[in-house]
This record gives sequence, C-alpha cells and structure tokens, in this order.
Amino acid sequence: MLSGRYPQRNGTYELFRNEAPDYGYKYPPAEYAITPERVLGMDEREILLPKVLKQAGYVSGIFGKWDLGQLRRFLPLQRGFDDFYGFVNTGIDYFAHERYGVPSMYRNNQPTTEDKGTYCTYLFKREALRFIAANKDRPFFCYVPFNAPHGASTLDGPRGVQAPEEYKKMYSPAKTSKEQNRVNYMAAVTCMDEAIGEILAALDKRQIADNTIVIFHSDNGGAGGADNAPLRGGKSQMFEGGLRVPCVMRWPGAIPGGSVCDEFLTSLEVFPTLCKAAGVEPPKDVILDGFDMAAVLAGKAKSPRKEMFWERRSDQAARVGNWKWVKSERGLGLFDLSEDVGERKDLSAKRPDVLKEVEGRFAAWKKAMDEAEPRGPFRDF
Repeated sequence: MLSGRYPQRNGTYELFRNEAPDYGYKYPPAEYAITPERVLGMDEREILLPKVLKQAGYVSGIFGKWDLGQLRRFLPLQRGFDDFYGFVNTGIDYFAHERYGVPSMYRNNQPTTEDKGTYCTYLFKREALRFIAANKDRPFFCYVPFNAPHGASTLDGPRGVQAPEEYKKMYSPAKTSKEQNRVNYMAAVTCMDEAIGEILAALDKRQIADNTIVIFHSDNGGAGGADNAPLRGGKSQMFEGGLRVPCVMRWPGAIPGGSVCDEFLTSLEVFPTLCKAAGVEPPKDVILDGFDMAAVLAGKAKSPRKEMFWERRSDQAARVGNWKWVKSERGLGLFDLSEDVGERKDLSAKRPDVLKEVEGRFAAWKKAMDEAEPRGPFRDF
C-alpha cells in the first residue's frame, strides 16, 4: 500500500523476522543486534506515499506497526513520515511491547519504554488523536496500522490475541481454550473498533470530517479466532480467505454514502488514488502497479483491473477476470469466483484451456517481476 508496487517489485516479499523464538529461544542483546530481523529493511530507493504527499504540503504520521526495517535508515522518519510512535517488527506483546523479550517500541528514531504495561491499541489511538489535534489546520496523512488482532509475540504466555479484561467481559465466559481464543479475538477487535470510532469522532470535533478521506482495510484474511466463511482458508494462504479482505471508505463528495462497490480492486490502488486526491504526481521514474480508483468507487466507471498475482515462497496464485488459480502447499486448483467464491469446485480438468491461459498470465507476470530493477534485501544483484 505504501509503495503502490507489488512486493516482488519493491523487494519486500518476505518477512524480516527471526525464527528461533518459535522454538522458545530468547536472544541476548548482542546476538539480536546482528540477526536478520534487526538488520534487514526495505530498499532505501523505494519511494513511499508520505514522501510524495509532502510535495503538496502534507504532514504525515504513523502510529502502530512498522515492519519495513529497524535500523535508523529504515525507520519511518527516513521514509517520509514526520511523526512516529509504534513498534518496529512483525509482532509484539500487547502490554510489554516486546517481541519475544526484545523491547520493540519507538518514538520517532529512538527506542522507548515510557508506556510499558499499557495495552498498545490505547497507545496508538492516543497518538493518532494527538497528531490530528496538532495538525487539524493543515493537510495531513494519518496512518494507523493497529496490530490487533494479531497474535502476541511472547515467550512468557499464550501467543494468541491479547485483549484488556474489560473487553473480554463483554462476551460470554469461555468453557474451552478454543472458545477463549475466540473471546480474546472479539475483544481485541471490539477495542480496536472503539479506538477507530474515537478517531472518527475527532475529525467531527475538529470539523474536518467533510474534507478527510478515511480508508479502513485489513492486510490479510483472518486467523485464529476469525471466521472467514464463506471464503476458503485464512491468513498466509492463497485461497480467498487469505487474500480477500473487507475495505470500508468514507470520501465525502466523491463516494455516495451507503454505497457498495463489488468491483475488482486491490490495495495497490491506494497509492495512486491518494496522490490524485492530493493533487500530486507520482514519481515519473517509478513503475506503479495500481491506478486511481476514485471513479470506480463513485460508481462512475468499471474497474480497469483484470488480473492480480500473488507469490510467497513456493505458494502461488493468480486471478484473471473471475478465474482464480492456486498452487500451494494447502491445495491447488482452478476456480470460477463468479459462481464459487468459496473455491470448492476445482475446474482444472474441465477447463484446461482456461488453466493454460491463467498459468500463462502468471508466468508473464513472474517474468516481468524478475526483469524489474532489482531491490533488496532478498534479490541477488
């Protein structure tokens, strides 16, 4: 979303994380300092959205999860943001603000433990409200990537979703561990939902709601206590339950209130859409993989997007029109999403012509990504 480019083009197509904690290992500080999780980051040549918006006088803040690198040169303030409070890796303990025992919270370019013990959703809400109050009289970009309802990254207790007790009490007491996971998940989402409500209320209070674009969406399908029905699969899978996510937008004067858009759109469209709305030109020497979707959202045009591709390690997927092809460890097949959004009926044998076409489009995309100007840290160049 921040680059407007496929991960395979911007170089960040894998997580920057250590695997040893998955097996109970806690890194001592000197060893952690030279691990991949600590030293890897998005290629510094990549131009992110806040840097482009700055051309139009926007001030930008990010409050929440940042997993594009921990070293100073990779942190948000060096990537175009003006204000940052959050954690700098893929996940943390919601209260201790540590990732498997390693302190992870930053304010701007400096580590901080000032709020240790406070549930992080409250903190990200607090910082977003502060930022909006301070910048209400100028153009601003406020990016709030909550980590909820991500599982906690802790060695000292359950690694599922964490939530404040007051929100857990809103739901019926759990009788099993599975039920408890579901309660924790719902409680964390409810807490986040209320935080988002307070942020929206702040826009109303400052009388800037009518001149503010609001976008909410998830970065992947649900996991753990989530229910993705009728979609198949979930987070980290190439089926629709892992890839198709809800997106809610409010754009006064552009998107009719209460409207629903069923067009084929992706998060790659956010970058060019916001650039156009802000009146700035995207970098001319950078290939973007999305487009301005304003007219589509307004119901004035059909989406020009006809295909989308995904790849992570050995898992691959492609959507061409309403046809979806999956080749992964969790399963494979060819599906007609117009009639089978749950991906239950594999049509590979019945429609070998379509299968060949979709596989061919994936191969063409793969070739284009391989031929793109290489970006670190994973590409060999």
